[in-house]
Amino acid sequence: MKVTLVNGSPHKQGCTYTALTEIAETLQKEGIETELFWLGNKPISGCLGCQKCLSTGKCFMHDAVNDFLEKAKESDAFIFGSPVHFASASGTITSFMDRAFYGRGSLFANKPAASVVSCRRGGATATFDQLNKYFTISNMPIVSSQYWNMVHGNTPEEVRQDAEGLQTMRTLARNMAWLLKCIDAGKQAGIPYPQNEKKIATNFIR
Repeated sequence: MKVTLVNGSPHKQGCTYTALTEIAETLQKEGIETELFWLGNKPISGCLGCQKCLSTGKCFMHDAVNDFLEKAKESDAFIFGSPVHFASASGTITSFMDRAFYGRGSLFANKPAASVVSCRRGGATATFDQLNKYFTISNMPIVSSQYWNMVHGNTPEEVRQDAEGLQTMRTLARNMAWLLKCIDAGKQAGIPYPQNEKKIATNFIR
């Protein structure tokens, strides 16, 4: 079982990374393989809605999105981390997730997911809600913790002083490991995934 943790901060080893590594270390103690995936600090374009990826399976813009989608095929669960920028997720991870999730319900369906956010002071819950919406439209079980998944601090050193925040990260990791093991046990017992109906799409004007 493998969890891919996505770092949506422009800083490779900043506050978001500190939160994600706390999760990764706990997952590893629970026997779960982990991989940290940094989006980098180069611009990532938003989705153009061209739908080319629906026929090719990848975006025509060759960047971190396509690299991630290859890893996603072999991942059993995901954790997406972002710093808070103006009370919302970073522009980089927003563009990234818009493109990564577009038209890929079958790739993410039934795979557990969680989001974590880091902030100096405020805007964390708004960012947390924003990221979770990608999961709830993709048939993904959301893994929770003992509190909203956030850490506070302006530097990694300050985040390491956030005892409650780091404990929330560890609890999240244990809950993720437990759910993955439960899903695996269900597979071994012959319990199938839910069968989805053919999707109905309606517009408000008709």
